[in-house]
Amino acid sequence: MSESFAVIDASNPITQLTNQRLDESQLIAKAKGGDQRAFTALVNRYEDMVYFFSLKVCRNERKAEETLQDTFVNVFQKLRQFDGKSKFTTWLYSIVANNCLMKGRRRKMDEATISLEEPVGFHADEQSEQSGTPAQTIPSWRESPLEGLMKVELRELLDKAIQKLPIDYRTVFVLRDIEGQSAEETAKILKLSVPAVKSRLRRARIFLREQLNEYMTS
Repeated sequence: MSESFAVIDASNPITQLTNQRLDESQLIAKAKGGDQRAFTALVNRYEDMVYFFSLKVCRNERKAEETLQDTFVNVFQKLRQFDGKSKFTTWLYSIVANNCLMKGRRRKMDEATISLEEPVGFHADEQSEQSGTPAQTIPSWRESPLEGLMKVELRELLDKAIQKLPIDYRTVFVLRDIEGQSAEETAKILKLSVPAVKSRLRRARIFLREQLNEYMTS
C-alpha cells in the first residue's frame, strides 16, 4: 500500500490534465475504480489544504508532514467507503482531524494540563437568560482587534497560546475560526453535536483572550 502511494507523481503532465478536465465527482469515481492517475489528481488538488490544516492543528512541521502522508494513505484505503452523502472535503477534513487528534492525544502535554471550565457569566445563548441577566458572548475571532495586527511578538504569543489549548479544543478552534467551517460542518467532521462544537469553541476563545489580555486591552 505505502509503496503504491509513494510512486505517485503529482507533477506528471497527464495527471495535471486529468485534474483540469475532470470535476471532483468524476475523479472520485475513477479513483474508486482503480485509476491511479485520478487518485493522484485528487492528491494534487487537496494536498495543500491537508498540509496547512494539519500544521495549524499540530503546530509542528514534521507532524504535519506525517499527517499529510497518513491522510492520503487512509484516503487510498478508504475511498470506496465515501458514499457522497457529505461533501468530499468534509470527509477529508474528518480523516485529517482524526489523525491529528490521535497524534495529539499521545502527548501527555495535551492531556488535562489546562482547565477550560466555562467562566461564570458566559453562555451559549446570545439572548438574555430567563433570569433577565444579560449573557456575555464571545465574538468570532476574525472580528476581534487581533485581525490585521502584524506584530511578530503578538503572532508568537498567539501561536504559543494556541499550542496550550488541549487538542480537542484546538481542533474546533482551527476548523471554525481559522478554516472558516460552519458549526454544522465542524460537527460532521469531528462527529460531535453542534452544541458541543459551540461549547468547545467558546471556551477556546475565552482561554485565548485571557492569554492575550494584555495585548487585547492595551
